[in-house]
Amino acid sequence: MKKIEAIIKPYKLEDLKEALVDIGISGMTISEVKGYGRQQGHSELYRGAEYIVDFIPKVKIEIILEANSVDEAVDTILNSAKTGKIGDGKVFISSIEKIIRIRTGEEDKEAI
Repeated sequence: MKKIEAIIKPYKLEDLKEALVDIGISGMTISEVKGYGRQQGHSELYRGAEYIVDFIPKVKIEIILEANSVDEAVDTILNSAKTGKIGDGKVFISSIEKIIRIRTGEEDKEAI
């Protein structure tokens, strides 16, 4: 089993969710996060005063799935979240050793 974490622009979330549902992925966890990479934030003007926005709002999606579904899911994420501009985000893939559903005690594949 694998865990896919994707950090994307917030306005791409709905497109990504629909695309993932289309390929049969319906379970995911969404978090609002802030961060920066190469873009290093930007400056904004508020009531005549300029200030630096260091951390850019992003959305983090976490998906757990079987290893044989990872490539299709990653392709879907890349195609749905890409704008071609700086700050599109990143995708991280890691291995999951064990999953246990709290309510039923089901484990691994059955717990997904």
